[in-house]
Amino acid sequence: MSRTTTSAQPAKPPVFGRAPDTGGRRLPRTLHPVAWWIWALALATAVSRTNNPLLLFLVLAVLGYVITMRRTEAPWARGFKYYLYLALTVVAIRVTFRAIFATGITPRDHFLFSLPHIPTPDWYAGIQLGGPVSLEALLSAATDGLRLACMLCCIGAANTLANPKRALRVLPGALYELGVAVTVSISVAPQLVQSVQRVHRAKRLRAGRSKGLRALRGIIVPVLEDALERSLRLAAAMDSRGYGRAGTATRGSRRLTGALMLLGMCGLCAGAYGLLDATAPKLLGLPAMGAGALLCFAGLRLGGRRVTRTTYRPDPWRFAEWAVAGCGVLSAVLLFTNIGFNAAELNPSIYPLSWPTLPLVPAAAILLAGTAGFLAPPPTAPARPAVPAPRTEEPK
Repeated sequence: MSRTTTSAQPAKPPVFGRAPDTGGRRLPRTLHPVAWWIWALALATAVSRTNNPLLLFLVLAVLGYVITMRRTEAPWARGFKYYLYLALTVVAIRVTFRAIFATGITPRDHFLFSLPHIPTPDWYAGIQLGGPVSLEALLSAATDGLRLACMLCCIGAANTLANPKRALRVLPGALYELGVAVTVSISVAPQLVQSVQRVHRAKRLRAGRSKGLRALRGIIVPVLEDALERSLRLAAAMDSRGYGRAGTATRGSRRLTGALMLLGMCGLCAGAYGLLDATAPKLLGLPAMGAGALLCFAGLRLGGRRVTRTTYRPDPWRFAEWAVAGCGVLSAVLLFTNIGFNAAELNPSIYPLSWPTLPLVPAAAILLAGTAGFLAPPPTAPARPAVPAPRTEEPK
């Protein structure tokens, strides 16, 4: 009596050089990080235009939808909820300060409560500590805080969706050192979040105390130790790759680059002031901004000569990148042009106290920015280990 063992036929190896058959579905890939930053900054610019709470809540809903649909499994893609906590903190601080540093109420306000009044000296005139607090004052502070919170969430969405390390590769050579510093500073918060989560899971597995000040002390020390180890590894990696080398640039070329960049930034600031202030001279408008842009471009070109870099597998810029960046920019343009709606609807007044209206064109513009949730390609899924086929036995 013998027993014969057979196994399932092995899967055919992939054929290289030919695109896999996806059945008409879109291939997963990671969107260019600059496209996500353009989209997020344009949406933050649109948020700065309005004080309507309905539109601001709509922006938060759009951000949540896009992040849910297109975030990856990277460590920096898990920290958006902490940006939401920061946004709630901003709103709470704004309302608290408005209640404490009261400026008085009008007879038309709805009185809520009164805080103890603290007398202030004469040189502190104009600011009142304590006193009556009205519903209109708290609502005004809440809407102002909500607008700032939405702008913070837009930046948080860009940090969640875009890979900061890949964004570093597209910077000009003159901004390489600055880009490395910004990338390290941006990646600190996600790494700390990841460390806190890992230490908290370890404490729960060891049946440690998970609440209270003792638990907080038990989390802070390992997190700080992990952050120190990460900084040492980063310093060693940067030193091994020759970071900080002087290059072939002379002292005169470095001074010329710095002077061009400084004058260019001054020109951009003067041009922005001239465009925003209608009473400013005409030379402080577009001419100053154009001259500043040319000086900055010359400084970047001159400074980029001393840093020679090569890029391995550069990120492509395709139709999806144009679509995502374009929908964000178009949303900001629609809110600034005031076409098809009244500008007063973007900043409703609280006198008299009434429910704000939802303007259709700005709402459609914000929803247009939300189309990035399906215009962007699906992110790359993490690779899963192959499951071996079960062995079968055939009786003789």
